[in-house]
Amino acid sequence: MEFKTYAATGTGTLPSFRANESINDPAKYIPSDDLVSAVNVALSLGQPLLLTGEPGTGKTQLAYHIAHYFGLGKPVVFTAQTTSVANELFYKYDALGHFQYAQNQEAVLGDEEVERRFVSYKGRLGEAILSGRRMVVLIDEIDKAPRDFPNDLLFAIEDLSFKVPEVNKVHSCPPENKPIIIITSNSEKNLPDAFLRRVVFYHIPFPDDNLLLRILSGKIMDFNSSELNTIISHFNAVRSNKMGAIKKPPATAELINWAILLKKIGLGTSGLANISGLSSADKEKLKMSYSVLAKNKDDLNMLKKKIG
Repeated sequence: MEFKTYAATGTGTLPSFRANESINDPAKYIPSDDLVSAVNVALSLGQPLLLTGEPGTGKTQLAYHIAHYFGLGKPVVFTAQTTSVANELFYKYDALGHFQYAQNQEAVLGDEEVERRFVSYKGRLGEAILSGRRMVVLIDEIDKAPRDFPNDLLFAIEDLSFKVPEVNKVHSCPPENKPIIIITSNSEKNLPDAFLRRVVFYHIPFPDDNLLLRILSGKIMDFNSSELNTIISHFNAVRSNKMGAIKKPPATAELINWAILLKKIGLGTSGLANISGLSSADKEKLKMSYSVLAKNKDDLNMLKKKIG
């Protein structure tokens, strides 16, 4: 397929796109030995696992991997927001919809009907508690939530119950169905000490070259090990500032997408080790590919200038 399918003038045919299903395949997630140990500690104690680490190092994907490994179905995912309050973690109440119904209908709804119509547990910890089985719950970016949110969360987890005052109910689950909870944080702000005392903590470091090779080998079948090592070496040169002081180093996710792009544009890996020997056309391809690795204008311009 010709890569350059779009031009500034004229019309063209939109190329077909086939996603690489290996990228997000939970079966092909490769945790480090230390991360496996942290997961086992959390499972043994029945405590949430709090993960920190650079964006793109696999914090979120771990929840999907654990759910797949134990055959628990897809995890429940709750993404914390700056406006999140504790009850939103468990259920969503459509107060506006309930108000509009009450304004337009004479019949007064009972609690059961209010719950059926205006309370949703889908995609929240409440779904796992009410499921009647064990599930994995991912609470993503908890550091974005208000400060009292983490402590409210742990209080409810320890009780395995939560209240829905809008319908005068308390929901709970037996200990054997206690959810497996994975919590991620980008360390944007400190979390409360009381919260930290009740979780198992692990910081995911950036993978070393051997782990990067294992990760790429499992997700990309278009290169052999030698070619992947060359890609990793060039990626590390970008990340470690050998090609200039980059402000936002790319992570594993960017490396995977960059390797896929190199294959699509037909840029051989041998040129990555000898940039000066690249043809003018291949230099332009490499410059263009840096749009995957760089995430701001200054970094992108700096990398392009290094190619000449």
